[in-house]
Amino acid sequence: MHGEELQARSFRAEKLTFYFRSNSALEPNCAVADVRADRAEIWSALKSPIVAQRTIAAKLGLPPSRVTVHVTEGGGSFGRKLFFDAALEAAEVSQKIGKPVKLMWHRADDSRQGRTHPMATSRVRVAYVGGTVLSYKQRHTSVSTDLGHGLGEIITAMAARLPVGDIGFSQTFFHLSQVMSYRFGAGSQLLSETGKGFNTGSMRNVYSPDVTCARELIVDQLAARMGRDPYRFRHDFLRDDRSRAVLAKVAEAGDWGRPMPVGTAQGIAFHAEYKAVSAALVEIDCRPETVNRPIRDGVTGPRVTKAVFAVDVGLAVNPRGLEAQVMGCIMDGIALALTSSLHLDDGHFLEASWDNYFYTRQWNTPPELQIIIMPSTTEEPGGAGELGVAASMAAVACAYGRATGTMPTSFPINHGTLSFVPKPTVPPIPQSPVDGLNDAR
Repeated sequence: MHGEELQARSFRAEKLTFYFRSNSALEPNCAVADVRADRAEIWSALKSPIVAQRTIAAKLGLPPSRVTVHVTEGGGSFGRKLFFDAALEAAEVSQKIGKPVKLMWHRADDSRQGRTHPMATSRVRVAYVGGTVLSYKQRHTSVSTDLGHGLGEIITAMAARLPVGDIGFSQTFFHLSQVMSYRFGAGSQLLSETGKGFNTGSMRNVYSPDVTCARELIVDQLAARMGRDPYRFRHDFLRDDRSRAVLAKVAEAGDWGRPMPVGTAQGIAFHAEYKAVSAALVEIDCRPETVNRPIRDGVTGPRVTKAVFAVDVGLAVNPRGLEAQVMGCIMDGIALALTSSLHLDDGHFLEASWDNYFYTRQWNTPPELQIIIMPSTTEEPGGAGELGVAASMAAVACAYGRATGTMPTSFPINHGTLSFVPKPTVPPIPQSPVDGLNDAR
């Protein structure tokens, strides 16, 4: 030490806030039900048909063997169709009137009364000395995630609905999915869920995007405090060669550290889950001429101009399918970081359709996109359905922080700007045209 002792330092990040996000499916809830005195038949796009069958049977007062559920094709649901609201409602109506019923929600019903990704906050405290991280503590507080569908069958669904069952399910899910991939000494990541006043759902990647985004922003902060390059810092602290390989690959393919104009920057992030590892590198443009570019009925703001993503899922059974999955995940991550959220006002959400809700649109899609599937390091396949969301969101947030010189603390970054005129709540939806061909407005 040459007569000089190193003193441990610690810092606590500002509270990071993640607002409510829509869990609406691609199409509105819809079901057909034909309920008779001694039997029932249901048609609907469902992700947990066993739970739906048993729940509907109990509601109708019929034995489960007398309720037939037909699973129809449907669009992407991102967890929304784990719940079967329309099927249950259609069955109840059909039983009351004694006739077959087709029931379909209006888009506004799902946007304002349907399922949402819970609002959450994350707080992180880190202690370090010299080039060593001594401890990492993350406290993630969230509106409760409804896991009442259990694991897709009736026993766990019933257990999840017990007074403390949902707490046990959420804690188990959280700790199984949130892995500390860095050698950060004594660490802990804890979940605290509160409040049951909202219809929530297990939206794509559930806890991981928010938790990982907060962590990777802090990793950037740590690197800066230690005078280290964000990529090299991550590379040196990751726990295994497999993780370091995906990070090194995106850094190489994305030309990490290249000179960039003022107001633009690169961001890099890592995420591990489902026995798989992934890394993302993005470039963002936060210059005024980009942020303020005119887009009709749209959210502008910063633009991700380049995204490079590397993934190692072990044995990739369907490489092209994996590539497509990651492509969708990247668009999810960009939306979560920059544009997509629900605005809560006086107890209700203002969004009433997809034209109010700004998922990644064409004008925010990166012109350069590269997805790299790493050579298999094992003959065991891992998971990939949601894997790419967390690293993509985190990389965009880190890039924004480097481009603007200010670490973002609320997501999506544009949430404070209401970029649409809310549709009325009384009546709750615009009046339908009498003739869809001639009177459509």
